[in-house]
Formats: sequence, structure tokens, C-alpha cells
Amino acid sequence: MTSSHDDTVDAFLNRVQEAWNAGDAQTYAAQFSEDASYIAFIGVAILGRPEIERTHHEVFTMWQKGTRMAVKPIDVRTVDADTTVVTTIGGIGTHPEFGYDKFQTYVLRRQEGRWLCVAFQNTAMSEEAKRAYNN
Repeated sequence: MTSSHDDTVDAFLNRVQEAWNAGDAQTYAAQFSEDASYIAFIGVAILGRPEIERTHHEVFTMWQKGTRMAVKPIDVRTVDADTTVVTTIGGIGTHPEFGYDKFQTYVLRRQEGRWLCVAFQNTAMSEEAKRAYNN
């Protein structure tokens, strides 16, 4: 068993990225708490792990089938020993090279020794931000 502080933000982000890249909705959703809120960049609120899994099954089998994810933390703020807010830049694509076009905010809460996302917000970048983060 791991101690309550063995998991890292990078490990959490790697799990999210690997699940997306595999098109695995169940593993992707498992990175979110049972009652997580997930705000997609198109302005849709997805509430709860079961709905995150159901929605992402559709995402991975229809709209974003075969895509890969890039994610990079740009700010990590520790609220307390079991709560962290992570701002990332991210993107998805099917080509070998693709850029960042979204900002994401993950509110992470440590549960049973690992980070789970309790709230997620995904927002499209402005053209200026795309130029700044894709150099």
C-alpha cells in the first residue's frame, strides 16, 4: 500500500493522458471522483463519474476516435496537503505533431493515497495564447 503522499500531479496527468490515448473511457473516468464536475470546452457540464465515463465512451468511439492528448502543467498550487489546483495547457490530435489549444483547470483531491479530479474546466485558448504557448 502506498502512503498518502506517494502519488504526484505528474502521475495523475500521465494516467489521464494514457487513458485518453488508449480511448479507454472507464480508465479515463476513474481519474475523477464519483461526484466530479467536468466542464467541456463546448460549454457542456458533465456531472459524476458515471456520466463522465458514458460521455467519453461516445467521445472515444465517435467524435475523437484515434486522437492523442498532449497535456503540460503550467501552474500547480497546493491548497492543503490533500488539495491541489493544476492549470495545464493541452491539445488533442491525430497527427504526429499538434499544438496546444486549450487551458484546463483540474482541482485535485487526494483520496485513498491518490489524486482524483473533483472539478475540471476546459477552455479554448485565444489566438494570442496559442502563439505564446506553441513556440
